[in-house]
Amino acid sequence: MSHFTTRDRIDRLESLDGDGTELVTLTVPAGKSLASTRERIAAEHAGAEQIRSDRTRGRVRRALDRVRRHLREYEGTPDCGLAVYAGVVEGDLISAVFDDLPEPITESTYRCDDRFHLDAVRETVAPGEVYGLVVVERGAAAVGRLVGDRVVPVRTLDSHVMGSSRAGGQSAKRFERERERQAEEFFQQVGDIADAAFLDDGEPVAGLVVGGSLGTAKQFVDDDYLDYRLAERVVGTYGVEYATEQGLHELVEAAGEELLDADARATRERLDEFFERLRNGDAVVYGDDVERAVEYGAVDTALVASTVDPDRREAVETAVAEHGGETLTIPTEFDRGARFAETFRVGALLRFPVE
Repeated sequence: MSHFTTRDRIDRLESLDGDGTELVTLTVPAGKSLASTRERIAAEHAGAEQIRSDRTRGRVRRALDRVRRHLREYEGTPDCGLAVYAGVVEGDLISAVFDDLPEPITESTYRCDDRFHLDAVRETVAPGEVYGLVVVERGAAAVGRLVGDRVVPVRTLDSHVMGSSRAGGQSAKRFERERERQAEEFFQQVGDIADAAFLDDGEPVAGLVVGGSLGTAKQFVDDDYLDYRLAERVVGTYGVEYATEQGLHELVEAAGEELLDADARATRERLDEFFERLRNGDAVVYGDDVERAVEYGAVDTALVASTVDPDRREAVETAVAEHGGETLTIPTEFDRGARFAETFRVGALLRFPVE
């Protein structure tokens, strides 16, 4: 199962609501005995008899029956642990099992609630590296994070640094000194925000990327506006036109592929290959032709935009996997991904041409 499909399933479970405490969450860490877990669920099933509400009692026991059935499918705990979710939503009993996660589950959980508790599973598919992003100019600044291949804005702010035209009666030197003082104060404010976001409040960053006009970005880094611990992590400075949320995306593009984690790099490389094959007329299809190529077993890698309905994405992945291919979800937070989503939505790199 791909990380993207796992995230889709997590998102769908997170969107569900139950009535009262009718949704069951069970997580079993790697290495924990399934026998003791089965005993716990059997005890909870018996204890549910004490629930006063007939409807709630019936729904909880139905959910626990489903959990018990899933647990019987395993001789032992999977290598990365096991997570089981079950409950009645809008009258229907639904369940989901995660048994092939990319990283081990680390906590044992049993909850009956009006929602599913998904943090333990979500943590196993979180990107490994996070980068800090700062775009700074004299007139504005933007601060954000690069999480995998997703840009997450933290804050944008405008400065009160005076423009280049001075008021009547001001000497040129005094005016310039005041402008520099205001710029220094603004740069320090941006530095303090970055320090708080990347050292104090947020998760640690693997590196910091700074953008703006090259002179301004370099001045911001060189003149000690950043905490020394953050300054030591500066990956580089890059020319960026806008000190806005758009500028954060431009900064990632300017900094290049080295900022992306391995999965994100591989995805972008395959997308680049898709566009290159398209230009050269090589073995590539898109749109409705993808389904026909899948039927011929010709699809090596399917590309599906993240804006495509999750059920369709999962259907494509299942069909492609049956013929030994892989499916990659293309994020839309960068230019090429957005262009792919708008123009193609679904595409495929082929093992051989299909007429």
